[in-house]
Amino acid sequence: MLIDQPSIIIMKLREILIAVYLANMAFAQSKLKIMPLGDSITEITCWRAKLWNDLRASNLTDRIEFVGSLNNTQACDIADEEFSKQHHEGHTGYLAIDIAYDHIETWINATTPDIVMFMLGTDDIARGRRIEDVIEAYTSMVGTMRKYNNETKIIIDTVVPLPTNMEPVEKLNGMIPDWAVQQNTTNSPIYINDIYPFPTSFLRDGIHPNDAGEVQIANGLNSLLTWIINSTTSI
Repeated sequence: MLIDQPSIIIMKLREILIAVYLANMAFAQSKLKIMPLGDSITEITCWRAKLWNDLRASNLTDRIEFVGSLNNTQACDIADEEFSKQHHEGHTGYLAIDIAYDHIETWINATTPDIVMFMLGTDDIARGRRIEDVIEAYTSMVGTMRKYNNETKIIIDTVVPLPTNMEPVEKLNGMIPDWAVQQNTTNSPIYINDIYPFPTSFLRDGIHPNDAGEVQIANGLNSLLTWIINSTTSI
């Protein structure tokens, strides 16, 4: 049976429309998944909102999503309603060693993030845990991240000061650079967001950042994420 020319054109147009639709669907599903991971400093403060605002100002939020099992915005001052749809893994009171050995596999398996940014160790220090155990927990967490995505980009924050217990804070922060070098790989690089200088005046209660502290944390993460997002999603 012969097919007339108009019918061929219609079929071709249909094929093109389907291809465009599928390409748009693939693009919509290709947002970079970023997991904010940590303790109460991640859960109950507003640096996540400030970071989202910064990324939005650079027209990057349409290319990313924050992932995790929790969704709470702490009534932070943010105009973008999209932030209310974002998630995280900030868990008040959780130690790095708790997360590394009891929780992270479930969280990573559920979301397979492309980027994980974390600040952990403050609660470990407050409860007298060995700094070496915190570093070992970091290593275990990185192994789990790479188990599910061997190209995970990882950002580790230095931890906030604890005015009544600075020695272990300084020890942990001093160990992070060498640890990051040892664990770094070409496919899964580790970046450090060094939040210092971070005066104790940036704390609202001796442990959680106030507005100035939140800005300090967000600024460093914004610079790193902007570079990672642009380098990862560019063609």
